[in-house]
Amino acid sequence: MAGRNSLYIPGPTNVPQRIRNAFAIEQQDMRAVDFPEFTQPLFEDLKKIFKTEEGRVFVFPASGTGGWEAAITNMLSEGDQVLMSHYGQFSWLWVQMCKRFGLNVIEEEVDWGDGVPLKRYAEILEADKGKKIQGVFVTHSETATGVKSDVAAVRKILDELDHPALLFVDAVSSLASMDFRMDEWGVDACVSGSQKGFMLPAGLGIVGISQKGLEAERRSTLHRSFFSFEDMIASNDTGYFPYTPNTLYLKGLRESVDMLLEEGLENVYARHRRLANAVREAVKAWGLSLVAKHEDLYSDTVSAIRVPEGFDGNEVVRHCYKHYDLSLSVSLGKIAGKAFRIGHLGDLNELMVLTPLIGAEMAMKDLGMDIELGSGVAAAQEYLRQK
Repeated sequence: MAGRNSLYIPGPTNVPQRIRNAFAIEQQDMRAVDFPEFTQPLFEDLKKIFKTEEGRVFVFPASGTGGWEAAITNMLSEGDQVLMSHYGQFSWLWVQMCKRFGLNVIEEEVDWGDGVPLKRYAEILEADKGKKIQGVFVTHSETATGVKSDVAAVRKILDELDHPALLFVDAVSSLASMDFRMDEWGVDACVSGSQKGFMLPAGLGIVGISQKGLEAERRSTLHRSFFSFEDMIASNDTGYFPYTPNTLYLKGLRESVDMLLEEGLENVYARHRRLANAVREAVKAWGLSLVAKHEDLYSDTVSAIRVPEGFDGNEVVRHCYKHYDLSLSVSLGKIAGKAFRIGHLGDLNELMVLTPLIGAEMAMKDLGMDIELGSGVAAAQEYLRQK
């Protein structure tokens, strides 16, 4: 098919030309005497993206899943009790990983479309008089459902109860796109990846750890080697890595951080909110609804859109790809086939965000849904014109 594929999945996102250019260099000696002149400012500037001054940021040649494993194995011990909830495919997978590492998981199952169950967390933590719970987990933006959870509210619960549990946050599809405040929210482990808000290909697990989290590493008895914080600190402090780093990705990450800081994080967040709102206006005009149950839960990076009864949302995705060279995302797990997803994050502007709306409208119309061509696009256009 002529032209190019239009990529609107919630990761990997489009890689801007500036970052592609940063990749287009010769390989570099990662043991060279001047390598720390590149890496150490990068480590410091990454802290600005996490909004942490006291914490550390580790960059692993891995994925967000690798970041999950790094946080768990460095900060917890087998048999530790942890409080977790799942309200989508990725929060559920994090629960499964903790179980595999032998953690004692207090598991709260939540309707897909809701977020972190604040009331239940408060009840469980208040009942934990012996302070046995060592970790509390939150998925900030559940990529499978387009649901945002209130991390600050979880920290407030912990503080009001004077509970010492570590706060773990999956920010894979929110960091560098949605407001995130590691220090202010008292986050002890923030896990992200390169392929979403950072606008790179998949391949880096980027993890922010608080000083409290680093102290927990000294008590942890879970086995780790590749993901050892201790090894990373010893090497990173001198500007190097304990193994061969993917230097080209680090060059791309440097360019990504520069782009984010040049735009200004608050402007980045506002841009994502505005484009997400345009998508939501289109969904309303189609007469459809989001999987996220109410406005406070809407993620600004991905929208999961329910299809009418009797239709298959995953067929909408397949039809878009086959007939219009447009990549949207299928629905997963409990809502498989009941929705389709549009990713609206990363290197994105007003005209770009109209593209998936055009394709989705045509596909839904082709498949027999009662969709008026142009209705969602017009609603999004009107919103963008006025806002």
